[in-house]
Amino acid sequence: MNKSLWALPSKHGTREIRNDPENNLVGWDSHLSRIFLLLLFVVSAQGLTPNPEACLVFSSVNGSSISCQPPAQIPHSLPADTIFLAVEFFNLTQLPADFLQGVPNLQELHLSSNRLEDFSPKFLLPVPQLKVLDLTRNSLTGLFPGFFRVSAALCTLVLKGNQLKFLEASWLHGLKALRHLDLSENQLHSLPPGLLENFTDLLTLDLSNNQLQTLPPDLLRGPLNLERLHLEGNRLQVLGEGLLAPQPKLRYLFLNDNRLASVAAGAFRGLQKLDMLDLSNNLLTTVPTGLWTSLGKAARNLKDGFDISNNPWICDQNLADLYRWLVANENKMFFRNHTRCAGPEALKGQTLLAAAESH
Repeated sequence: MNKSLWALPSKHGTREIRNDPENNLVGWDSHLSRIFLLLLFVVSAQGLTPNPEACLVFSSVNGSSISCQPPAQIPHSLPADTIFLAVEFFNLTQLPADFLQGVPNLQELHLSSNRLEDFSPKFLLPVPQLKVLDLTRNSLTGLFPGFFRVSAALCTLVLKGNQLKFLEASWLHGLKALRHLDLSENQLHSLPPGLLENFTDLLTLDLSNNQLQTLPPDLLRGPLNLERLHLEGNRLQVLGEGLLAPQPKLRYLFLNDNRLASVAAGAFRGLQKLDMLDLSNNLLTTVPTGLWTSLGKAARNLKDGFDISNNPWICDQNLADLYRWLVANENKMFFRNHTRCAGPEALKGQTLLAAAESH
């Protein structure tokens, strides 16, 4: 740790990063954020007052980390050793094509909470070592083939909270090391076939809070070790037999807040490592015999629990299989008091667990 928090080091001493009306930058990952907060605490404890027009800079043996937020603006040039760069909470609609020129070692770029509408096709060419790209809460309606052609090292791509209505698999070509893909809070109505076929290392896929009514049958073919799948907050009506089959190592599955009225008997077959299942806030009245056969058996299976609350369950003999499973796994059940029978009339309002125990 050296130099100043509020100034850029140079061979001639230090120089502050000051306003440049054409550019703006902010944001950090959880590890670097802790460093920044610690340094802010130290500055505060020492009675130093940061210059509001200068960007926050942290220099270490690994390189420079820079964060700018209003009223600060992006400088004309950045240190050649910059590894972390963040620009958030500005009203940027575009960035210059050469915005990243001169920082070849950049590993993280955070541009969230702006109004970015598009990028130059050459935008990422100067930063082939980029590992994290966060574009949360912008106004992107699409990308284009080739945008990630030099981004083979990118591990995390966040496009949350944009205006994407559709996707093309070609937009993501070039991403060979992707482990976390967040497409949540867009306006996606459908997904193209083969979207993930080249993402063998993908661990987390977040498609939550879109407008998806169906999913392509091959959606999960490609990743070899997917651990977290977020499908909550969509308009899914049916969970088919083979969608989850390619992912036996899946640990967290979120299907809550959809319109699911039907789940195939073999939908969860093979999910031997599932730690968490959320089916709450759907339209399930019954489920087929055999659905739960593979779940809850192993000691660690569903260790983080399951939620089937706020569904209009019809508590009759068709739930016999679910009843047996509930009694065996009641210690893993969330929101028991909100998991109630909607019928028949004699059982309306009774908790599903009580109906199971008295069955």
